[in-house]
Amino acid sequence: MLGVATTSPRPSLVQGARGARSTIALKMLMAVTGIVFILFVLGHMYGNLKAFSGHDAYNEYAHHLRVLGEPLLPYEGFLWIMRVGLIVALVVHVYCAATLWRRANHARTKRYVVKKSLASSWSSRTMRWGGLTILLFLIWHLLNFTIGKVNVTGGATNDPYNLLVDTFQTWWMTIIYLLAMVALGLHLHHGVWSSAQTLGLTNNSSARRNARGLGWIVAIVIAGGFSLVPLFVVFGVID
Repeated sequence: MLGVATTSPRPSLVQGARGARSTIALKMLMAVTGIVFILFVLGHMYGNLKAFSGHDAYNEYAHHLRVLGEPLLPYEGFLWIMRVGLIVALVVHVYCAATLWRRANHARTKRYVVKKSLASSWSSRTMRWGGLTILLFLIWHLLNFTIGKVNVTGGATNDPYNLLVDTFQTWWMTIIYLLAMVALGLHLHHGVWSSAQTLGLTNNSSARRNARGLGWIVAIVIAGGFSLVPLFVVFGVID
């Protein structure tokens, strides 16, 4: 008597489906954490531009951040909540990026006949190295302005405005900062595009064009806004 043949899902197909879902989840996490960072740097940029209002206005803004939420929150409570949230988002963002990068390298079994970079933008080709550059700059930035508050012209200082001005009056510190802003702008440009694509907002040519345009707007506004303060310190407008 002939038995009826039964079939079961192939393990490779099941693993492929799980891998695809996992990749989508990682990309979604990168998109969400990327949006969090964009909102943060916009707020941070606004705070930096307070330097144009002078010493007292800038220091008053810095003090306000430390007492925000009192008495419900302790002194600097809001800042610590924000810092912990940003650290968690950063860890998730870096982990997702590293995992996706490893998977892409593992899946590539042979070199492309035509170089992939020919069809990609400069910002996409520098995405990973730009991200590493921003991470290293962030560590240096925290040591300079937040953790150590080191004034390169003469010891530590608790005066935020003087620390900012003295830092950017040092030419090599300004160059490092401006180069980091170039890396940030390129990262934001491609990041906005990638996030829009992951969230399904690039389904047609018009939407893709809008996403690219939005990427440039975000990149120019944020990177350009951050660059204004060091440039105007160099020019002597902020002193």
